[in-house]
Amino acid sequence: MRTVQGVALDGLRARVRALAGRTRLPSRGAAGAPAGQHRWAAAGSGAVGRAPRGEVPLADRGPAVPGLGAGGPGRRTSVRESLLRTAALLLGDRPRSGPARSSAALRALRARHGDAPVLLRTRSGETVLVLLDPRDLCRFYAEPVSPQRRIDAGALAAGVLAAVVEEARHLTASGTLELARAHRAVGRAARRIVLGDAAAEDEELAGWLRRSRPDGPGPGLRKGSPYDLAGSRIREYAGRADASTLVARAGAPDPAGQARQWLLAMDSIPATLLRTLLLLGAHPAEQDAVGAEAAAGAAGGGELPRLRACVRESLRLYPAVPELIRVTSAETDWRGVRCPAGTSVLLPAAFHQRDPERVPAAHVFVPGRWKNPAADHDTRMAPFGHGGGRCPGDELGLLITAAFCAEVLRGHRIGAARPVLDPVGPLPTTLDPHGIRLTLTRR
Repeated sequence: MRTVQGVALDGLRARVRALAGRTRLPSRGAAGAPAGQHRWAAAGSGAVGRAPRGEVPLADRGPAVPGLGAGGPGRRTSVRESLLRTAALLLGDRPRSGPARSSAALRALRARHGDAPVLLRTRSGETVLVLLDPRDLCRFYAEPVSPQRRIDAGALAAGVLAAVVEEARHLTASGTLELARAHRAVGRAARRIVLGDAAAEDEELAGWLRRSRPDGPGPGLRKGSPYDLAGSRIREYAGRADASTLVARAGAPDPAGQARQWLLAMDSIPATLLRTLLLLGAHPAEQDAVGAEAAAGAAGGGELPRLRACVRESLRLYPAVPELIRVTSAETDWRGVRCPAGTSVLLPAAFHQRDPERVPAAHVFVPGRWKNPAADHDTRMAPFGHGGGRCPGDELGLLITAAFCAEVLRGHRIGAARPVLDPVGPLPTTLDPHGIRLTLTRR
């Protein structure tokens, strides 16, 4: 008779196999590289070079949170686009029991092997190294990656806040708030921030982006495809964007491709917004505190540190990218485990962020943990990643999400909500944003 651990482990292997197949980068470098020479891909530039001595040659998988990084010029499929598609497939295709089964399988692995990294071989012949120890997380994040072009959220703050204030009226236009309404408001604001006010009403562009996202840019390059149509429309807006827009400030070699990345990345904000508000609705004292902070900061926008902490905690509990993966391009030793070239190194971020053996109150909403500056450098908790691969748009994402939350909470309270959360007991492993429905009452 098969054990529960065996069934769970099979589930993990199947998910890892699917993930590796979707995200795998070629381990070989530039054409004509000498046989046996260890080479690694530099993200965003297409450049190839020798891994620094003593460092593990990992293919750069881009930022931990999808999309707000720079894309490479002239490349059909950038590393970040691949990561974006991977995140969309994981979040969209994952069965409801998936995260729970994954956590059970990872706990079973750790019970059997301790904290040592575990090398698995799938039925298709793929090798996967699963990282179970915080020391391995530090090493994973410390690996060198190509420099990311960071977004100066401070320079954009005035325009971002103006767009959010105007578009947030769509969130509070009725007594209820659900995902479709959040997508409309955030989508309008995102297009204004990235491309300018003229793009606010362009729902057709939003539709093209959504339809081209699962297939990625490769098969969508044909003329007249959603990917092609979206690219043409974005280039039109970029050509006449004013200096206050993100696309005008980017200075990227391919501003239209960069704008596509930003718009796709911001598409994850509505889900985080709804989850944060749902969590606040289940914790009335915290909701009152952040409501007061939002009201006090109404005149000048305010930095909203308490509300930002709530957004970070929401992302710790329900990360936008639950797993990170890189692929070795040479034989590697990882704490005594020999890994052949082409091994997928899997960091199960969602598991580590909710690991009750390592994270205090792991399954409870505790935004106060982010008041400690050290929390932002704690590799067990990585809403935006760490090291050189940290999301370069983390501050912009926080600014937009917290500002939308503040606009809702200034004039309203979150009353009845679905699903009902236990404010004391462990929170559910998943919160499907499609099932969230909030009732707004005026203060």
